[in-house]
Amino acid sequence: MSVLRRACAAAALISLAIPFAATAQDEFAVPTYEGVYQPQDRDERGLWTMADEDERLLRDADLVIRDPALNDYIRSILCRTVGDDRCGNVRIYIVRVPVFNASMTPNGTMRINTGLLLRMRNEAELASVLGHEFAHFELRHTLANYRNTRSGSDLLAWTAVLGAAAATYGGAYNNNRDLQLAVLGGVYSFRRNQERDADMLGFGYIAQAGFRPAAAADVWRAVMNEADQTAIDRGRRTSRYNGVAFFASHPTNLERADTLATLANRVSGGDYEGRDAYSRALAPWVAQFLADELALNDFGGTDYLINRIAGDEYTADLLFARGELYRGRGHPRDLVNAAEFYRRALDLDPDLSAAWRGMGLSLIRSGELALGSDALRTYLEKAPEAPDAAMLRTMVQE
Repeated sequence: MSVLRRACAAAALISLAIPFAATAQDEFAVPTYEGVYQPQDRDERGLWTMADEDERLLRDADLVIRDPALNDYIRSILCRTVGDDRCGNVRIYIVRVPVFNASMTPNGTMRINTGLLLRMRNEAELASVLGHEFAHFELRHTLANYRNTRSGSDLLAWTAVLGAAAATYGGAYNNNRDLQLAVLGGVYSFRRNQERDADMLGFGYIAQAGFRPAAAADVWRAVMNEADQTAIDRGRRTSRYNGVAFFASHPTNLERADTLATLANRVSGGDYEGRDAYSRALAPWVAQFLADELALNDFGGTDYLINRIAGDEYTADLLFARGELYRGRGHPRDLVNAAEFYRRALDLDPDLSAAWRGMGLSLIRSGELALGSDALRTYLEKAPEAPDAAMLRTMVQE
């Protein structure tokens, strides 16, 4: 059964609300792996050549994180998700970009942004995204999308020619315009259906691998919540998730979250999250990823993100980042809160010298000059060669 037919069948089962819980081993069985696809004709070879050249440039880019430990760990999650046979055909590149995203090209190149890694709380959530991206690869969506878009472009070109000819004879403009809209609508609808198919197959991967199935829905609800907090903090209206825009290439996040949550309710078992293992593996990089996130200057979204990652257990890195976030906005009340976050960070890690710096600057800006100067002196004792040491010594008149 094709993936699309299987997706339709699963959707039908959901709508009928059949009152039994199927196992992950049958309802969400993944297709038999047929090996990596090889390009068959000139168009396909051209597409693969472009992907190869793009990967060559990516391989040598400074933004790629080459830490063997981190790369091996991320690969281990992908391999557990899709299986060793499928995983062996993928080359992973972790790219230092503080935005939630991952992608995959038809030649087997998977890009994972550090912003995605930062936003995941455990292995199950990351597996849901990696499984979705691998599904695009296995279903050859890039190739299908290329062909569909080209067919639509050809039709639009002919429509323009016929429209011009019709106008010469006095009419039919509206009919041609409607046809153009229909073609464009079909192109974007095709892409949205690809995303739905990838969601379905990706869910099958994590269900078969024994990950907590509800993790996939958690990811998309967090994406909506973060976007809402960004909008609220910037005084904008929050996004509407109950309708698909005409030119949208993806289903709404609400549709994806609800669909994946419904599917999760049909899976018995599968409760592995891997939160502790994920935290240990990301620990050497979290401070850097948080610093990159702070550079986005998105107070609402970043504050939501830090709280989501922390849950009930704040680390020194998270408290320090929250202190930096609040000190950066700099409202009088923010500075008081920032000083408190720095204090709590130092309680957990007294050697976190940058927290002394942040606390000192926050206290000085709040008018507590003596306490702030003392904190900066402690910072200078711990980091005498810091790039800003000379400036801060002047500030505290050493």
